[in-house]
Amino acid sequence: MDARRLKLIILVHVCQLATSWCFSSVSVNTVVSLDQFRWHIRCERQQVTRLFSSSSPPQPSKQSYPKIIDPNSWPEKFPAKNHCSKCGLCETKYVTHVIDACAFLGEGMKRNIDGMEERVHGRRRNLNDFMSNNDDNNTADEARFGVMHSPMVLARGKQIPNAQWTGCVTGIAVSMLEAGMVDAVVCIASSGDDGWSNPEPILARTVEEVIRGRGVKPALAPSLRVLEELERSTDVKRLLFCGVGCAVQAFRAIEHELPLEEVYVLGTNCADNSPTPEAAREFLRRIVPDVSREKTILGYEFMQDFRVHVKYEGINKILSYERLPYFSLPGDVAEFAISDSCLACFDYTNALADVVVGYMAAPLDSNSMEQSYQTITVRNSRGELMVQSALEAGRLTLGSVATGSGSHESFVSATVSADNVVQAMVGGELKTEGMPRFVGNIVASVMRAVGPKGVNFARYSLDYHLLRNYLHVIDEWGEGGKSMVPEYATTIVKKYLETDTSFRELAERIQSKPDSC
Repeated sequence: MDARRLKLIILVHVCQLATSWCFSSVSVNTVVSLDQFRWHIRCERQQVTRLFSSSSPPQPSKQSYPKIIDPNSWPEKFPAKNHCSKCGLCETKYVTHVIDACAFLGEGMKRNIDGMEERVHGRRRNLNDFMSNNDDNNTADEARFGVMHSPMVLARGKQIPNAQWTGCVTGIAVSMLEAGMVDAVVCIASSGDDGWSNPEPILARTVEEVIRGRGVKPALAPSLRVLEELERSTDVKRLLFCGVGCAVQAFRAIEHELPLEEVYVLGTNCADNSPTPEAAREFLRRIVPDVSREKTILGYEFMQDFRVHVKYEGINKILSYERLPYFSLPGDVAEFAISDSCLACFDYTNALADVVVGYMAAPLDSNSMEQSYQTITVRNSRGELMVQSALEAGRLTLGSVATGSGSHESFVSATVSADNVVQAMVGGELKTEGMPRFVGNIVASVMRAVGPKGVNFARYSLDYHLLRNYLHVIDEWGEGGKSMVPEYATTIVKKYLETDTSFRELAERIQSKPDSC
């Protein structure tokens, strides 16, 4: 299509928008809100965009990316564009596998999770093992949480000072290296003065190097950037790869290409990372300006008490916390603080890792991360060996089977309906300010008292993200967006579409927009 025709199309759409806006305003004697106007502009822009692209996730040809892509050109030059999670694959020669490996191209996570789960674990998850509010089962179900070699259990790490939590992940990695199970560990270390937010992938060969990887980095991290270094390292034949779901998926897709004899994968639960370290720091500047400006930040988490816990170094280097209710967060922080790739993610629980460490399903029985329980999910016999090595080394203790209580589905529905990201899709009213802090704390305390706990809180968090992200992909790519949703997520979404009127109406509003704009 030539430039003249493009200009004509844009002009027609703009004129249509202006005409409908003016006449609707005059006829009802009202003024269209700024939020509604932005939504209409967004719809028109997406309609024009779709004239030049298919209504499905990006799917370049296999010949499109034969060369390594400069990381400084992210995201524009990367195959998944704004939905690229910066896993690092395209920054290596393995970019030639991107079409079959990327979690955000074509069928993406459906292709990866549904296609590789059995190869990795020996079987697929049991989709009939599904818990809803009407069931008595209060332990983790496979339909949501993935293949389980044994039930999800509570755990604490030991002997890992200055970990963000108790050091479960680092403890397992260090133990495997010390025991000679692996020759090296791929992990994300910290770099720069603001180490907590600056991810740096490393191929760690010593305990000291592995310990550099402790702590959560809240920004997208290019874990696979070290693949070529790994290939050149003839001394590394047994590897532990640590990563979040999208990176693990890409790694699993190409691991057979690597000169390795033994591979172990240690995963973490993950949701809503910031696109860059700068965005993560800006998020904290917005929510806790005094702490961000005056203290040394060590990390933050969205916790089970409906508050964001910001850990920082206080007087005499004593660990301290600032806790802000979810409900007091500025309404517009998601616009810059959440990566587009995270809005299209359906692998919160890291389906293809051998062992997964998380915290949402654990009880919040302490006011500090470094004393609270986490959870461990063992998916196969390799994972069992990994956990056993940490137990034998005294770097890990296991508690009881993780359990839960309380209704979660009604909380999911309310959260999705009120979410600013979702409201932006349907042209709803966007909140710019959160509740006053004292009011937010009251609401958070009530929610914690009456809301879901333990495994059921994890179900609440998981279902909320699945539903929100389902709405995002059908908003971005229409019916084509459904092609990237894994079977387990489709099952959960279908249940809510059948039983939750408000969610069904949101989906219908998005699908009824012109070309699902």
